[in-house]
Amino acid sequence: MKSNANYMKMFRAALLIGIIAGLLSAPAMWAVVTTPDSVTVATVNGAQFSTVDVPVYIRDLSGTPLGLDQPSGSRIQSYSIKVNYAPASAVQSITFTRAGITSSLTPTFENSPASAGSIALLDTFNEATDLIPFTLNGAAPGNQVAHLLVTLTPGTAAGTVITLTVDPSTLTQLTDQAGTPGTVENVGNGRLSVVNGSITVVPSVPALSHIALLLLALSLVFIAIRTRS
Repeated sequence: MKSNANYMKMFRAALLIGIIAGLLSAPAMWAVVTTPDSVTVATVNGAQFSTVDVPVYIRDLSGTPLGLDQPSGSRIQSYSIKVNYAPASAVQSITFTRAGITSSLTPTFENSPASAGSIALLDTFNEATDLIPFTLNGAAPGNQVAHLLVTLTPGTAAGTVITLTVDPSTLTQLTDQAGTPGTVENVGNGRLSVVNGSITVVPSVPALSHIALLLLALSLVFIAIRTRS
């Protein structure tokens, strides 16, 4: 009886060690994403009375549920990015379109809904024909995938700062082509980080009028004649 009892104790101990070893040998099942993928809106200056180009980036890092280091079917092939801007009165018009590494790709779905003070871009691409060519583990902020074209309201004072805030809700997220729930990356599940941007309005250089150009030309001619004499 004692030998049977000892055998059961040894069996249970071996079983426990096996379970622990199995868990340790499969870290991917239990790993926490410490450095998530990211969405970044650039911080730029924009001259008064101009249209300002603001790049938008996605950074693909290894070890996250989506990316070029993951199997086929788990690549970043769809994104939805919502940007809130303020003060809205400083923005005469705004568009959100593909740029950078997605400019030459053909989306299977694309939409850019807008409302007062916000605009979004939603794109989905076929992985087999239009793989988004991210640079895995590239330097921040990653690859440009889109841009905001912001036409400033005439009369906006120099020094005005227009904030461009990436909406941290599920309206901003990365997914694979199929939108698989298990691999969705957003701020809420800790798989995505966002970096906000802004536009600082700077004084524009006034263009010379035709009369001013004529006077400048006459002045230069006069100076040339005086110099020769």
